[in-house]
Amino acid sequence: MSVNKNRNDARLAVKVTPNAGRSEVSGMKDGVLQVRVAAPPDKGKANKELIDILAERLGIKKSSILIIKGQTSRHKTIGIEGMSGEELLKRITT
Repeated sequence: MSVNKNRNDARLAVKVTPNAGRSEVSGMKDGVLQVRVAAPPDKGKANKELIDILAERLGIKKSSILIIKGQTSRHKTIGIEGMSGEELLKRITT
């Protein structure tokens, strides 16, 4: 998993597949979290759903998750405020 530790904020590399049959975290591949979202990549709908899925999976507020890089790309860098890299790894892999 590609996690960078910066103070108490973690970063995560994510690949998003929009227009999927269902929304789910589908695993890790080459250190990148694979996430499928049912929403289309239209007007930020897929990004919103990605944040919803990650917030639920991690048990944190949606406002703690930021898309740092890749707003319009399938490949994104996600920032998680207030969570260490170790804690992120623990929560995302369970």
